[in-house]
Amino acid sequence: MILNYIKIAWKVLLRHPFYTFITLFGISLTLTVLMVLTSFLDHLFGTHYPEGKRDRSLYITRMMQQDTSQNGRNMGPVSYKFLKEYAKTLKTPERVGISTMFGFANTYINGKRIKLNTKYTDADFWYVTDFQFLEGKPFNDQNIANGEQVVVITDDLRKQYFEDTDESVIGKSIDIENINYRIIGVIKGSPATRPYTYGDVYFPYTAPKSNYQGAGLRGGYMAIVLAKDKTDIPAIQEEFNSAVSRIPLPGTENGFKFHIVKVEANQYLDDFISTFFQDADSRKAIFYTIIGLIMLMVMGLPAINLVNVNVSRILERASEIGVRKSFGAPSRALLWQFIIENIFITFIGGLLALLLSFLIIQLINTSGWIAYADLTINFNVFAVSMGVCLVFGLLSGVLPAMRMSKMKIIDALKA
Repeated sequence: MILNYIKIAWKVLLRHPFYTFITLFGISLTLTVLMVLTSFLDHLFGTHYPEGKRDRSLYITRMMQQDTSQNGRNMGPVSYKFLKEYAKTLKTPERVGISTMFGFANTYINGKRIKLNTKYTDADFWYVTDFQFLEGKPFNDQNIANGEQVVVITDDLRKQYFEDTDESVIGKSIDIENINYRIIGVIKGSPATRPYTYGDVYFPYTAPKSNYQGAGLRGGYMAIVLAKDKTDIPAIQEEFNSAVSRIPLPGTENGFKFHIVKVEANQYLDDFISTFFQDADSRKAIFYTIIGLIMLMVMGLPAINLVNVNVSRILERASEIGVRKSFGAPSRALLWQFIIENIFITFIGGLLALLLSFLIIQLINTSGWIAYADLTINFNVFAVSMGVCLVFGLLSGVLPAMRMSKMKIIDALKA
């Protein structure tokens, strides 16, 4: 029966090219926007290079200090000292990598200034991430203990700084802020949309201007805590919360006296949402509600327009409805026929949208708008998109189908 409905839908599409064009244009345009949006959200929050272990990683990125009235507060990244004492000492994780949040520097070549995004890291940073080394290797604990002036640079910086990119640059020097560093490794860079790993040049945390020796709780550092298994994440969070509870209070930092300290080890999405919402219980609910409302608005207007188009299209088939009803076809059968037809048409629009989305994503990836952009249509994006197709088909097809299925036989035959 479903196959017959699909055959009828195909014949209707061929019979009314104008309605077919309007319907498929509206469906494909709407779903293209949603697919590209879904791909971008996956790009931001999914597990991708160089954070391929994000599904079993926790992020410690900020601390909030409050006074007893909770009216005064300080918030920002934590210090290296805090992470060394309260994160590095955790027993449950597999490894804890530390790096700075953001930093900037300049280098010059042939009188041309190159602006650099910098990161200072420990050796474990290279373990908790999945950077691809095109040349050389990362610095290790021995390099750091020896105080060696070494750096890891990206392939893009290698291309800008050295004219002959075919020749190995390992062991060569690069002058950054009037200090010569020996290049120990070259990596494939990461997108700027992954701020906890993004950089142009990576220094050992003991290098000049890292400010790792600060004595307070606050500073410019963050940590990626890597669990041995995803199931260990709750245990790591509990252990970290227990360690934080032992911070001596009250305390004073930069003239501010605080009695409450709040710092969490969160998974990436929770950490991102906590930037905007402090209430842990409502974070995800609010975030998903906002995303859902945006998608509903994107889908709503085209769906309303397609309802009108579908009503007009189905009205032309009133005589068909009347004949089928006169031969005993129940309203439920007619209802399902029109719904299945509309879903079939929607999926055709979805396939067109998939092709168009692929072209747009390739354009974004190759345009240079986002350096090292790697937007994809993977299984998650495809599954969400097909789900959206189903919802869109129902939204734009149910109302016309209900209206037509309830039409009286005499009215249908007169139409």
